[in-house]
Amino acid sequence: MPTLSKDRLHGTLDALVLKTLSWGPRHGYAIARWLEEKTGDAIQVEEGSLYPALYRMEKRGWIEAAWGMSEIGRKAKIYRLTGAGRKQLRLETAEWTHFASAVSRVLKPDASP
Repeated sequence: MPTLSKDRLHGTLDALVLKTLSWGPRHGYAIARWLEEKTGDAIQVEEGSLYPALYRMEKRGWIEAAWGMSEIGRKAKIYRLTGAGRKQLRLETAEWTHFASAVSRVLKPDASP
C-alpha cells in the first residue's frame, strides 16, 4: 500500500498524534510505530516531522511531556494528552470528518460535473 504523501500528512499530523495519545502516554518512537501499525504502514511519520509537531503541541498546551523509561528500559520523553488536547482532538476530528466528506462527494465515480 502506498504511503500517505507528506503534504496530506502535514495537515493531519496533529490530529493523528492527539488520537494516538488518547489511548495513553507514549514516547515519540512509540507514537510513530503505533501510527504505522494502525494504518498498515500507509502512514510513516519521520522524526523530522514528528518531534517538531510534538514540541509545537506541547507549547500550545495540548500535550505534556515528562522524562520516563521506555518499554525497553531507556530514558525517553513520555507525552500525554491534556484536557486542552482532548478538546483540540474533538475539534480536529470534526473538521477532518467534514473535509473528508466534502472531498469524497467530489471524487466519487458517480459525481456529476
